[in-house]
Amino acid sequence: MTYEITKVELFGDNRDGDQISYTCASGTAIPLGTLLTLSDPRTAAANVASGGATAGIAAMQKAGDDFSTKVSVWINGIFEAYASGAVTAGDEVQAASVATTFPNCIGLKQAAGKKIGYALEDAATGEKLTFRLQL
Repeated sequence: MTYEITKVELFGDNRDGDQISYTCASGTAIPLGTLLTLSDPRTAAANVASGGATAGIAAMQKAGDDFSTKVSVWINGIFEAYASGAVTAGDEVQAASVATTFPNCIGLKQAAGKKIGYALEDAATGEKLTFRLQL
């Protein structure tokens, strides 16, 4: 995937990003580094709406033809993604895009958005942004 989120450093007791498992749709592909949306009951999908509830970042690649129904996600660490809009170091950030041509974007947290962490550097639209994921 072109715009996947890349891990920089994982935190947690085992330095594994505090991976947790979610249910996901059978027969659906989820690339490594995909920002995942959270829904009930404890389900993750690859279509994060701007400012929506975030399950985490896919810690594994799930093939569409394997028909498994579980995916592991990172919820704790430092990651690098593309910025959607201007972001300043220290700003709270949220999932920012559902566009298929520019997925997995991170943007400045809006009033109604769900915080996923904070920026560790300044970035303009389309630039790489290092951020602290803290779910």
